[in-house]
Amino acid sequence: MSGATHQTIHVGWREWVRMPSADVPWIKTKIDTGARSSAVHAFDQERFGRDDEPWVRFSIHPWQATDEDSVVLERPVVDERVVRSSNGSSETRFVVELEIVLARRRLTTEVTLSRRDEMGFRMLVGRETLRHGFLVDPSASYLGPRPKLHVRRRNRGRA
Repeated sequence: MSGATHQTIHVGWREWVRMPSADVPWIKTKIDTGARSSAVHAFDQERFGRDDEPWVRFSIHPWQATDEDSVVLERPVVDERVVRSSNGSSETRFVVELEIVLARRRLTTEVTLSRRDEMGFRMLVGRETLRHGFLVDPSASYLGPRPKLHVRRRNRGRA
């Protein structure tokens, strides 16, 4: 990083993340220093070609425990990786780049596409993303910006 200095940003073990270029205003996210890669809950994954390059079309459910407001995205495939989950099973996942805003810092990061509908969080931010100047306080939650109360309640299924 020639000459550029990053101010360290403190985040808690869970944070709200925005994905402006994906039209996802907020998604509740687990900050996971035990995971190398970041992952997002993606379903209806369909590989296709565009300009002789591999792409993937997929959908995201940004809200916990509901399939409302799903967003369909198309992104170039950066890689396909074998990822071992916390329960020890391995699977091959598409890797795409997504623009995110975590604690007011906007960055583009690699994200694996995974079925996370049974997980507590629809997105996981791992070490590869956190190395961009984030310091995790495991005793804190939501140190960065978060949506208004009515959005947080909606995420818990209470409109």
